[in-house]
Amino acid sequence: MNDLTIRQMRSDEIALAIDWAAAEGWNPGLADAPCFAAEGPQGFFIGEMDGRPAAVISCVNYGAGFAFLGFYIVRPDLRGRGYGLKIWNAAIAHAGPRVIGLDGVVAQQANYQKSGFALAYANVRYGGAVTAPSAPNAGIVALADLPIALVEADDATVFPAPRPAFLRAWINTSGHVGRALMRDGRLAGWGVIRPCRTGRKVGPLVADDRAGAETILSALLASAGGGDIFLDVPVANRDAVALAQGLGLSPVFETARMYTGAIPPLRIDRVFGVTTFELG
Repeated sequence: MNDLTIRQMRSDEIALAIDWAAAEGWNPGLADAPCFAAEGPQGFFIGEMDGRPAAVISCVNYGAGFAFLGFYIVRPDLRGRGYGLKIWNAAIAHAGPRVIGLDGVVAQQANYQKSGFALAYANVRYGGAVTAPSAPNAGIVALADLPIALVEADDATVFPAPRPAFLRAWINTSGHVGRALMRDGRLAGWGVIRPCRTGRKVGPLVADDRAGAETILSALLASAGGGDIFLDVPVANRDAVALAQGLGLSPVFETARMYTGAIPPLRIDRVFGVTTFELG
């Protein structure tokens, strides 16, 4: 086996990982690279052979207690030679003692378990064509108009660690549209829709209940004008599954959400759409 040289990516190289993810059929967003870089490019790794990219992976550290692993891809012509394990070990080492989460393809679930990951629940990507609804008015506001601290506090109910830099980038990036639902002066839910290689993805979609999620989703779809959409749903939230099915969307992809240890209690019942399988 030739030597694989592993190093951290520069910010401008994250686009390569996204292109490889697109080639795998993961349908990344058009502006994902700068959003992911906002959280820190030091969590992205590239393995090179003879000066050419051979493997990529990310393991983004969110604070002192949690990390999320994604973009685990080896160039197709180099698979089965041990390069994946080498770059995997580098990413795991980068996380240090932190609990690590990932959304892995189901076929690799057994291998992840051997590395100390335990299944928490499955996420299913639902997709299909929708017609743009009329935009709801009652309680809907532009997400970017809200104090970011309010959004960060709500995100803390559904994600294991603070991620302020990422949230700011995700909400404010050109092409991304965010909407929030206010009830009696408080934030009852919020979501973002973004253009992808194919259609658009909604994520996150967070709400106190299905009715709120439907209202936010209608506002997002109205802004997009209909077309192909994708929604990544934790199957543990039955209302989220029912919402996706009620739109006529069908399962197109599944992942296993797994962790290496305990995480703070999360309100999965409020998660109607996962932000991203790559960064959590």
